[in-house]
Amino acid sequence: MLGHLLRAEGIDCVILERQARDYVESRIRAGVLETVTTDIMRRLGIDARMDTEGLVEDGFNLADGDRLVRIDIKALTGRHVTVYGQTELTRDLIAAAPARDLEIIFEAGDLVPHEVDGSQPSVTFTKDGVAQTIRADFIAGCDGFHGPSRRAIPAALAREYHHEYPFGWLGILADVPPCHDELIYANGPRGFALASMRSPTRSRYYIQVAQGERLEDWPESRLWDELEARFNPLSRHGVTRGPALEMSIAPLRSYVFETMRHGRLFLAGDAAHIVPPTGAKGLNLAASDVAYLSDALIDFYRQGKDDGLLAYQDRALSRIWKAERFSWTLTRLMHSFPDQNRFERRMQIADLDYIASSEAAQTSIAENYVGLPL
Repeated sequence: MLGHLLRAEGIDCVILERQARDYVESRIRAGVLETVTTDIMRRLGIDARMDTEGLVEDGFNLADGDRLVRIDIKALTGRHVTVYGQTELTRDLIAAAPARDLEIIFEAGDLVPHEVDGSQPSVTFTKDGVAQTIRADFIAGCDGFHGPSRRAIPAALAREYHHEYPFGWLGILADVPPCHDELIYANGPRGFALASMRSPTRSRYYIQVAQGERLEDWPESRLWDELEARFNPLSRHGVTRGPALEMSIAPLRSYVFETMRHGRLFLAGDAAHIVPPTGAKGLNLAASDVAYLSDALIDFYRQGKDDGLLAYQDRALSRIWKAERFSWTLTRLMHSFPDQNRFERRMQIADLDYIASSEAAQTSIAENYVGLPL
């Protein structure tokens, strides 16, 4: 996305991708897009398939037991979210790259940034067994939580904040119709569960599982039994079973690496921050980072101004911490914690009672869910 925004302004850039194209285009990731993300795709003119196949969602639901609390984000904010898989978004961006002279080097191994605090940083990598070097004005580290970019920043300069949650999400993707017309985040006696979708015929479900649970402990039939028990009393259509296209267990963590700029290296996306998937903020935070960073780089090349580059970190972090707060708050509200006592469970129920009866509370949730302004 960053590469496309720069190429649209005639700025040369190269994308180095560690994995093969087939792998990148098959990874199952997020699926709820804020307007900040869809606006960027429309600005780029890479929105045709998103607009045709994406599902416009005007609301979503919080559930406690067999009660649904609908958050009408359209009525409360005048906006909506779009359900369109990150996998599809990535395919669209990659497919549009050749026509826009955006070079992507796939299967670039052994990536290492160098001299990031100098006037001409570089990246070394191997391609087809041949060592190569690219020198540049700037490096954007969009390489995820485990990538090399963050490690190029000296430890003495690092400011990081980390919180691990004592559970994970077990997810299943299947070609079956969704059980409900909108997402349901549920917190009942059996713990957290999420009913989501990718299309009218493809569903994504999650349930909370304890740390240490293994996929082999969860045959598909057991997971479908659990989903039916949780969502059939709540949903409009009921859970439809089908063979899994993908199953996985993801840990939950909150993480912020505040040193998002060092010299001519800039971090964006999961390289700098992780949010729990509760609230669907991860992909959208990466998109807002890209919006800030692309504007700053375009100003530098078009007008010789570095004000935006100097302000990038502070601008990005302001939105990041607000999204972290929302995801943390929703995670605390909608999950069962191992050390949770009866009083704390009653507080969750009281919170949901208040949300159900308060337009102000629902507006706050809707504003955060649909995405805070840039």
